[in-house]
Amino acid sequence: MTTHPSRLVVVSAGLSVPSSTRLLADRLAEAVHTELPTTTVEFIELRELATAIANHLVTGFPNETLHQAIDAVSTSDGLIAVTPVFAASYSGLFKSFFDLIDPDALTGTPVLIAATGGTPRHSLALDHAVRPLFSYLHALTVPTSVFAASEDWGGEGDAFTAHLPGRITRAASELAAQMRIRSTRPAAEEVTPFAQQLSDLRLD
Repeated sequence: MTTHPSRLVVVSAGLSVPSSTRLLADRLAEAVHTELPTTTVEFIELRELATAIANHLVTGFPNETLHQAIDAVSTSDGLIAVTPVFAASYSGLFKSFFDLIDPDALTGTPVLIAATGGTPRHSLALDHAVRPLFSYLHALTVPTSVFAASEDWGGEGDAFTAHLPGRITRAASELAAQMRIRSTRPAAEEVTPFAQQLSDLRLD
């Protein structure tokens, strides 16, 4: 059974620069890439697409950059989705972007969900809001989610406190395992459309 190189897409909905949401996304992507060194990684910063997302919601037409982002997510072999938590749920920008994804586009796609927030109590948003969103999209959400509160960041730049790296490693391993399975699936056999079959019969 042959394999093909995997494509990992990382969506970060952080609003500031630098952003703890993006920093967490970076650590998760690094952990997955350690497990799957041949995987290509593409980052999508939703803050850079905020105006395009709003315009698309109003007009129904994405600009080219947003279209490429939607296509990247829809055709990925694995997805990391990281949102800040506001009012006990995902951010409006995060939800608005995934509202633009076709409801069937992520069917069976392995997804690692993660979030950042001010206090650990906001971690409940992952299971009460983010996970149901991807269940609706028919994605295969890995069991371990990752939440980083303000206290999880150490005093030196983006250093984590002790307990978080293990959770990142476990979640990344789960995503990598599902991506390996996805990459070894046999390619779908080409099916000749019925109309073409009828045409071929007439020619015979």
